[in-house]
Amino acid sequence: SGVMETKSDQALVGVQNYLEKAAEQLKPSAPIKFHISSRTDTGVHALANAAHLDIQRAPGKPAFTGHQLAQGLNHHLRPEPIRSLSAQRVSSTFHARFCALSRTYIYRLLLGCAHHSQIPVFERDLCWAPAGGPLDIPAMREAAKFLLGTHDFSTFRSLHAEAAAQSPVRTLQQLQLQPGPGFLAHHYLH
Repeated sequence: SGVMETKSDQALVGVQNYLEKAAEQLKPSAPIKFHISSRTDTGVHALANAAHLDIQRAPGKPAFTGHQLAQGLNHHLRPEPIRSLSAQRVSSTFHARFCALSRTYIYRLLLGCAHHSQIPVFERDLCWAPAGGPLDIPAMREAAKFLLGTHDFSTFRSLHAEAAAQSPVRTLQQLQLQPGPGFLAHHYLH
């Protein structure tokens, strides 16, 4: 249901909620707040999304090593499909969201499915299967050139109050349209 924290009265729980709940199981001496580098919407997956947190231990307890923190979080994240790949100490001025140098987004389209039931089981929730025939890849590549550079993306921004304080101007450095097989195609082609 997305990365961002959801309120307790909502049915769906965000990744941030799970991370903070796992961190609380590590017995910190102060409440934990995760700050995540990039937000995702419901149904969108994030790979290697950076985050930071401040974790204070009780007096006399040594600080966690990066390995201990990642392992401890992963232990308490089970059985959720969320994992900490690594952790390391950073300076107090580091902020996962505002110090990010860039972000990479991958949008996967699965073509040739007349009905969502035709999507291979391991591809479900990992791609979008638009109805219709083949796409005109050369035309899409030509149109994509107009997105490169710095533009005002106000049309695509959230209507939430917090979005109004942020600039809608973004720089798109690279855009690729790359036809290819599914993630697991080599397993079911034979």
